[in-house]
Amino acid sequence: MSLSSMTGFARAAGEAEGISWLWEIRSVNGRGLDVRLRLPNGFEALEPALRKRLSARLKRGSVQVFLHVRADAGEQKLRVNRALLESLVREARRVAVHLGLEPVEVDAATLLTVRGVVEPAQVDMAALAQEHADALLASFDAALEALVRMRREEGARLQEVIAARVDEIERLVREARSHPALAPEAMRARLKEQVARLLEASDGLDEQRLHQEAALLAVKTDITEELDRLQSHVSAVRELLAADEPVGRRLDFLAQEFNREANTICSKAVDAAITDIGVRLKTIIDQFREQVANIE
Repeated sequence: MSLSSMTGFARAAGEAEGISWLWEIRSVNGRGLDVRLRLPNGFEALEPALRKRLSARLKRGSVQVFLHVRADAGEQKLRVNRALLESLVREARRVAVHLGLEPVEVDAATLLTVRGVVEPAQVDMAALAQEHADALLASFDAALEALVRMRREEGARLQEVIAARVDEIERLVREARSHPALAPEAMRARLKEQVARLLEASDGLDEQRLHQEAALLAVKTDITEELDRLQSHVSAVRELLAADEPVGRRLDFLAQEFNREANTICSKAVDAAITDIGVRLKTIIDQFREQVANIE
C-alpha cells in the first residue's frame, strides 16, 4: 500500500429540482483528524452523516468541508403580504372618509407597487435539505473519494522521497562504520598518543590510572551503538513504508529517534571526518522529517 498525504483538495457539484449545490473539501496537515463543516442554514441535519463518512476514510489531517447551495426553482415565486395590503386598503378608505371624499375604488395594481406588499417567497432550505439528502450525500461521497485519491497520489510521491532519504541515511551509516578513524588500530593509536602527551606533560600522573581513564574515554566516544540503532530505525521505516495502514505518527517518532542518534554521534565524535558524517546525517534527517510531517 502506498502512503497517503494529509494534503488535498476536491469538489463535486450536483443539482435536483429546485436546488443546485457545490461541495468543496480541503485537507492539510494535522496531529489528528480535525473536521470543520461549513453548511448553510437548514442543512445542519447532514452533519452526523458527513462526519461518519469522513472518519471512515481519513485518519489524520485538518479537514474543512464547504457546502454552497443555490435554490433556483425556475420562475421566481412571489408572496403577497396580505396583512399589509389589507391595512393599506383600510387606510385609504379611512382617509377618504376623513376628507369628505366620495368612497373610492382602490387600485390593486397601484397597491402592489408599494414596497413590502409583494416579496420573494422564502425558500424552506431545511425542507430542501431533507428532500434531497440522498443526492447531496452521494455528491459528497464523490468529492470525498476524489480527495482520498489525491492524498494517495501525493503520498506516493512522498514515499519515493522518503525512501530516498532513508537510503541516504543508510549509506552514511555504512560510511561511518567503514571510516578508518573508527578502526580499532586507529583508536588504539589515538589513545596511545593522548596518554603519551599527558605523561609527558606531568611526571605526577599515575600511569595505570591514566590508562584506565583513557579506556573509559574510549568507551564514551564509541558510536557503534548509535550506528546500530540508526540501522535498526532504517529497517523499521522500510517496514512502515510497506504497511497497509496509516503510519504517519510512527514515522514521525522514528524521525525524532534518527535525530537523537545523529546528535549523539556529533557529540561523541573525536575525529573531524566523523563529525562531518554526523552533520550530513542531521541534514538528511531534517529533510526526512519534513516529508514525514505530511504523511497520514
